[in-house]
Amino acid sequence: MECGNRSQLTHFILTMVTEFILLGLSSNPETQLILFMVFLPIYLLTLAGNILIIVTIVHDRRLHTPMYFFLTNLSFIDVCHASVTVPKMLSDFLSAEKTISFGGCVVQMFFLHLFTCTEIFLLTVMAYDRYVAICNPMHYLTVMNHKVCLLLAGAVWLGGTVHSLALTGMTIKLPYCGPREIDNFFCDVPPVIRLACTNTYIIEVLIISNSGLISVVCFVVLVGSYGVILVSLRNRFSEGRRKALSTCAAHLTVVTLFLGHCIFIYSRPSTSFSEDKVVSVFFTAITPLLNPIIYTLRNEDMKQALSKLVGRKVDAEEK
Repeated sequence: MECGNRSQLTHFILTMVTEFILLGLSSNPETQLILFMVFLPIYLLTLAGNILIIVTIVHDRRLHTPMYFFLTNLSFIDVCHASVTVPKMLSDFLSAEKTISFGGCVVQMFFLHLFTCTEIFLLTVMAYDRYVAICNPMHYLTVMNHKVCLLLAGAVWLGGTVHSLALTGMTIKLPYCGPREIDNFFCDVPPVIRLACTNTYIIEVLIISNSGLISVVCFVVLVGSYGVILVSLRNRFSEGRRKALSTCAAHLTVVTLFLGHCIFIYSRPSTSFSEDKVVSVFFTAITPLLNPIIYTLRNEDMKQALSKLVGRKVDAEEK
């Protein structure tokens, strides 16, 4: 008992860091102001675009299908994912002191990995949904019924929560007693554990086997699923094939953009590269904006539903 208390006391003494310093994207005030003017409209467009997709799907009964149910979840995740890091980045562009409390850093890491892992699992489920719709269309609504969709969505969120709790738990148990500078604009597990006052080799291996393995396996499964779909489309009529190819191309674009970052960051040892910040910016700020653009511009049903929604608002205003 005494040894346990001594161990806890030692850990408490070692964990002296109460806040971290985020080095951000630039230390030049003029560059920071330019970056603020660039990323503020990007963030606002991300919110508007994804919220518009959710509202459109909810209001149009024709879009009350499994595919658009999962697309609603994706848009919600993108709003949350961008909101975890981008507001802090924007405020730091206008602030002289770019600090974040230890607790704030932990919260940011938790929600970042929650939404990231949930989106990875969701993209995998969406690939399965497209596989059933295209390769087994006669039984699609039977296989992907409302109950199954809810169970899959629940499993996706549960998996993301468990993953995030595991990674965040491993990170906060480490002692932090000296370095405070995080060479990024947000808190993430790899740069944070580099600041720990202990050997983090085992933690790094666990990160690779956890986040890295999830990213690689899901990417292989996704590419394999769409490969099977593309092969099955060879015997379809031209119109149906064109629509299915358009949907699959949109999904593959999102998958490549999103999982490319995860594989690059989490499938290697905790070493820093000059490209990390660029990849992180694209991952946290750009990809959530591209998703609504990709799904609306390449999807005829969404474009028609958006036109119908806008038409309703115009008619209501005229009356």
